[in-house]
Amino acid sequence: MTTISQTDSVFYFSINAPYKQCEVLYVPSMPDVVMVSESGLSVQVPTNRLRQFVTSDGIKGRFRMIIDTNKKIKSFERLG
Repeated sequence: MTTISQTDSVFYFSINAPYKQCEVLYVPSMPDVVMVSESGLSVQVPTNRLRQFVTSDGIKGRFRMIIDTNKKIKSFERLG
């Protein structure tokens, strides 16, 4: 788990997408997707951060993304 500093922004996402919906993550002209966090904020997420979690069933689970003050992603991880 990544250490969170006081200046970091933390976003939580619950994802339950079948494989068919995940195919868009592999389209070269689509480097990012916009997701709505559990707090209701729209957040741009690079597709390469999501691809590692795609299985034959799709993507399922709760995820946390930590962003530093320079808007750089420190981590994107599945929780539990």
